Amino acid sequence: MTTQSLTVLLAGCPNSGKSSLFNTLTGSKQKIGNYPGVTIERKSGTITSSCGTDIEVIDLPGSYSLHPKSIDEEIAFKILNEDPSSSKSQLIVAVADATNMERTLSLVLELQTLGKPIIMALNMMDLAISRGIKIDIAKLSRELSVPVVSTVAIKKNGVSSLLTHINNFIGEQTTRSQAKPSKTPLLKNAADRFIEIDRILSICQSKPNMADLWTHRIDRVLLHPVFGGPILFLLLLVMFQAVFSWAELPMVFIEDIVAATGSMVSSLLPNGWVQSLIVDGIIAGVGSVLVFLPQILILFLFILILESSGYMMRAAFIMDRIMASIGLQGRSFVPLLSSFACAIPGIMATRTIKDPKERLVTILIAPLMTCSARLPVYVLLISAFIPDQTVMGFLNLQGLTMFGLFIFAIFSAIVVAFAMRKTVLHSQASSFLVELPSYKIPNFKNVFLGLYIKAKVFLKKAGTLIMAVSIILWVLASFPKPPEGATDAPITYSYAGKIGKSIEPLVAPIGFDWRIATGLVPGFAAREVMVGALATVFSVEAEGEDEEIENLSGHLRSAWPLATGLSLLVWYIFSPQCLATFVVARKETNGWRWPIIMFTYMLTLAYLSSWLTYQITSFFSEI
Repeated sequence: MTTQSLTVLLAGCPNSGKSSLFNTLTGSKQKIGNYPGVTIERKSGTITSSCGTDIEVIDLPGSYSLHPKSIDEEIAFKILNEDPSSSKSQLIVAVADATNMERTLSLVLELQTLGKPIIMALNMMDLAISRGIKIDIAKLSRELSVPVVSTVAIKKNGVSSLLTHINNFIGEQTTRSQAKPSKTPLLKNAADRFIEIDRILSICQSKPNMADLWTHRIDRVLLHPVFGGPILFLLLLVMFQAVFSWAELPMVFIEDIVAATGSMVSSLLPNGWVQSLIVDGIIAGVGSVLVFLPQILILFLFILILESSGYMMRAAFIMDRIMASIGLQGRSFVPLLSSFACAIPGIMATRTIKDPKERLVTILIAPLMTCSARLPVYVLLISAFIPDQTVMGFLNLQGLTMFGLFIFAIFSAIVVAFAMRKTVLHSQASSFLVELPSYKIPNFKNVFLGLYIKAKVFLKKAGTLIMAVSIILWVLASFPKPPEGATDAPITYSYAGKIGKSIEPLVAPIGFDWRIATGLVPGFAAREVMVGALATVFSVEAEGEDEEIENLSGHLRSAWPLATGLSLLVWYIFSPQCLATFVVARKETNGWRWPIIMFTYMLTLAYLSSWLTYQITSFFSEI
């Protein structure tokens, strides 16, 4: 008998631990987040059965039902309804949250209507037990007529039992004696399903009074109508203070390593273009970006803890009233908050938004959120132009400035969204119904895995894109050589100098000089490239002088007035300098029309805001 190949479909509601189980089964490094929209498209991995058969495991987007109301639910619906080919059978593993059986059983009963074999993975059993919830697994299996396995995915508990059921299914595909389609009545009517859920739970489950749970006690404080907003504000303030205060020592350490590496290479290589390429191009360009890795990781540490603890969706709930005032809903806050890390997954996470116009507005304002790519530019300019001093006795002025930039970005996004919802994308705001996940102690293995992935992506970009740009800029900044008898700095005669000088008249009204203009061009590929570009330009410009590039912030402070520094800071709040974001936006909006509109309005806002900042700061500087 030839054994058919098997596809295992992991289906379940958001926050049921489905992606954690997927990672445990396959060893995948898929991102885990405690809010809808993280698993936004099909993810697959491979495991090997005890008999040597390769099994494809597909992690479907979280869905509350088989009646899709968002794009991610449509993806799950289409895959679940696909007819398996003759050479491949399908097994559904319905992942259920043991702490919230009322919600998850409804989906399980719907899955039974598909007529495919099912195994139920009753996940988060440790949390259910700690809350006094008792579930009779044998009775539940009998009532549903499907195998039920108790699991704790993040601790790998019960996973071996689940694999045993899957292996048994493979071994008995011809008889279907394991995980066969349910013989229970197929309840397609919602009212009948709820009646059946109540009947099953009355037999299989007992639990204490919900009012005694810690989640409800904590929510009385964190979701308080008066104190909830200030607590969220305070958490964000602490986060951005930590970005500066905690990162100081590791940043100095990396700066010292970069400087020592540059000095060592300079001493080993003779003066010439090879030395200049490595020291002034690669080391100065890449090293100037690497120094900001600690701050990026600190920012992501806070975001990952908020996600895995269950607070992220509560932040959306708190923000719902503000979002409703601009014609959006609290669900839009989740992709916007994700965009503080990167606008690309933020834009993709808008698939959970049902209303197409609300989703489009959220896509269009997502790039205004202060993503991690802006962080190196912000830190560089803040370090150069904002004093490192304490205000009010305990707040760092630089950290407060960073926090102000983030708040200003949010405010700007609100204004833009309000304008769009009142004009070209007007529609009635939809209601925001959300189930808040239980609070959980963050799984620090997953948190540090997330930090590792982010560091790996950042270092890969530094070793590829930023290095390539640094080398290209070095070539442009070093050639051609100045003519004999030239009196200006050699770089002004180079290709980079000529490009910068040709663009300078366009950006001079907002306080930018040719060096900034030179860095803006490659910076459209990725925002953080600007830091490496400036480092390369200043390094080549200072070549041959007594002063060495050891502190890029010091060079900026001596080269530009405060008005220019603040103007450039404001420019990066709005500037559309991320090509990948517009590529993803084109994919999500099915065309270039809206990405072009996004690029145009962001560039216009950037120029006008920088001009206003430069003019006002220059005026007060002269008084």
